[in-house]
Amino acid sequence: MKISKKDAAHYIWGNQCDGWRLVQNEGLSVIHERMPAHTSEVKHYHEKARQFFFVLSGTATMDIGGKEIQLNEQEGIEVAPLIPHRLLNQSDRDVEFLVISAPNSRGDRIAAEG
Repeated sequence: MKISKKDAAHYIWGNQCDGWRLVQNEGLSVIHERMPAHTSEVKHYHEKARQFFFVLSGTATMDIGGKEIQLNEQEGIEVAPLIPHRLLNQSDRDVEFLVISAPNSRGDRIAAEG
């Protein structure tokens, strides 16, 4: 079935960040997200889900395992289960990206210290 961002289920998270659920089933999740300038998510990890973050526009910073990695447009990074991580937008403009999780990460998020 064809899906569009304008038809996808929308939600707001964090500090005025947006998410659009493009694919949601037990084995796979694909979410298009937007983070305004100078926002971030809480550091966390997943027990089962492996994730791939892919930047569509803007510049994001991934804090993964205590190391910061800059992701420019058309760049991505894989995060294995049990690895603490968080995405930050330290820039002055919005960043839009895809988060692909297998299996689906809903209910699999655990807050990490530091």
